[in-house]
Amino acid sequence: MRDSRYDILFQPMQIGPVTAKNRFYQVPHCNGGGYRDPSAAAEMRGIKAQGGWGVIFTEQCEMHHTSEITPFIELRLWEDKDIPQLRKMADRMKTHGALAGIQLAYSGINGPNLYTKEVPLAPSAMPIRTFTNDPVQARALDKADIKNLRRWFVNAAKRAKLGGFDLICLYGAHGFGIFQHFLSRATNHRSDEYGGSLENRSRFVNEVIADMRDAVGDTMGITLRVSLDETVGELGFSNAEVREFIEMNRNLPDLWDLAQGTWEDCSGPSRFKEESAQEQLVRGIRELTDKPVVGVGRFTSPDTMVRMIKSGTLDFIGCARPSIADPFLPKKIEEGRIEDIRECIGCNICITGDMTMSISRCTQNPTFMEEWRKGWHPETMNAKGDSQSVLIVGSGPAGLEAARALSLRGYDVAIAEGRTVLGGRVARERLLPGLSAWGRVVEYREYQLSQRANVETYFDSQLDAESILEFGFQNVCIASGAKWRADGVSRQHVVPFPMDASVPVYTPDDIMEGRKPRGKIVIYDDDHYYMGGVLAELLVQEGCEVTFITPSAYISDWTVNTLEQHTIHRRLAGMGVNIVLNRGVVAIGKGHVVSNCTYTDQLQEHGCDAVVIVASRKEENQVYLDLKSREADWADAGIKSVKIIGDANAPGPIAWATYAGHRYARELDEPDRGDNLPFRREITELALD
Repeated sequence: MRDSRYDILFQPMQIGPVTAKNRFYQVPHCNGGGYRDPSAAAEMRGIKAQGGWGVIFTEQCEMHHTSEITPFIELRLWEDKDIPQLRKMADRMKTHGALAGIQLAYSGINGPNLYTKEVPLAPSAMPIRTFTNDPVQARALDKADIKNLRRWFVNAAKRAKLGGFDLICLYGAHGFGIFQHFLSRATNHRSDEYGGSLENRSRFVNEVIADMRDAVGDTMGITLRVSLDETVGELGFSNAEVREFIEMNRNLPDLWDLAQGTWEDCSGPSRFKEESAQEQLVRGIRELTDKPVVGVGRFTSPDTMVRMIKSGTLDFIGCARPSIADPFLPKKIEEGRIEDIRECIGCNICITGDMTMSISRCTQNPTFMEEWRKGWHPETMNAKGDSQSVLIVGSGPAGLEAARALSLRGYDVAIAEGRTVLGGRVARERLLPGLSAWGRVVEYREYQLSQRANVETYFDSQLDAESILEFGFQNVCIASGAKWRADGVSRQHVVPFPMDASVPVYTPDDIMEGRKPRGKIVIYDDDHYYMGGVLAELLVQEGCEVTFITPSAYISDWTVNTLEQHTIHRRLAGMGVNIVLNRGVVAIGKGHVVSNCTYTDQLQEHGCDAVVIVASRKEENQVYLDLKSREADWADAGIKSVKIIGDANAPGPIAWATYAGHRYARELDEPDRGDNLPFRREITELALD
């Protein structure tokens, strides 16, 4: 069943006193659930155990109340009361022979303590470094504090052992962990035995690991996550110094967990980071230590995984995002089902759950974080209901996912696509700069549907309500997508603004369909996600002079949540794009646009030959409205239900569309829940007075 080329991926590997059954290592990753949704997070990790991962870690777990990162929602291990929910997670992780790991974090210079109101502690007194620039400073740890901190780590390790974990990861990467703060001269300005030389800066992590070994090291493996290159200037913990540190402390942890410096660098989206993007930073480190090494790089290809191991670069294949997109990735490789892998597209929608403090989503895997809440399994569908047939109008991400999931339930499915290719918006967007990996959303589903005898696809099928009523399908799903508006209606304008008819105005749809502007172009972005920035990049590549105007203080504002906003700005500025922030567009005149300051309303003209408006999208829902108006005819036509989903219902990111398609497939013919919640949730237990 398994291709022998991949046998090396399934070799057992020792990590201190414990043994991993294979080399598939789910590194710590967040999920938006944390302490608020412990059962949802536990079941999500348990599904990965079913999927064959050898090592499964929690997300960041705050190990003491003096360092927490509210408003972000991670795990907590502040007291014994926290152990039961973590034990539930560890138990689920170990159901199929995986090792259960917990990442213990003391956030130091990144912990504002907005909830506990404790004064933050760090190696040196500095302002707190957070995404939101909280106006808080940390106090420098004194010798008594360091002694306490060592004890707190031991207490957390003992609690982790009581919780049933096999591995502990000490967080010292991405700028988020106290160990990196001690190691880096950028955050460690001490003049005592904990500062100055690399040997001194290494003292704290050596002491903590020695303390932990004495406490739990006979039964638990201790791993250390360090940054490969802090990339914060000359004082930062550089790749050269990381290598020196590892060679100096070659046997310090039971495993070295290597990650890029900042989270943005480490988990950069596919638009800017290829698979195995960190390989050059990792190569050669394995030779400096006697302990195994795990590294990350959005690994999706088993051939790349094998190459990383056979070249001596890594011992374990570390995955976060690929393990979200397909929790069954190891099992599919083991069973020779490579083509069934849902490859991560690197869109970073999963990360937005953590950044927005909400339950995470995945574009490729709509069951992510719904395993407990809704009982959705990524590989198993619920049984078919009473009806037999479904017509899906539109083959975008919502329609394709609905068709795939419905076919697995056993329905006869017909897809009516108005164009000549599958994919809807994805088929067009994948051709834009940096978005080729997004095509996997279509490719995965197109292949899965090709294997199903109960699915038929019809191209060039522009259906109207009359045609649908004549076909005789029992269920009709309208997934006809949306079109970008050309009138500017979005956030700044709730009604169209004045436009001179002599000035060519383009939408993203126009450009994706080959109608390209030329010359001096103004892009007006009131969408604030990726599209405006991608189109600016495309037009510059095609020789246009581009001015980018947005009412926001940041270009592509919402991409802060996908860890790419700074990279987008740097890319466009480097290409010569004239970036105009904090200004909207109030009119398009002959040969110019008029912008207004979002604070003072002061007006300014910008000369141009054409304007690209990236505003909001309008639902393509006319067929649905026409069908609803003829609801009295449904019974005679044999129609039981008509539903509208995805962008045709309410435009959103692609992940919202695949989720909508999957939900429709799950809920077809299921009993109506009425006013009850469509998912399970947990609530805080009231304390005794």
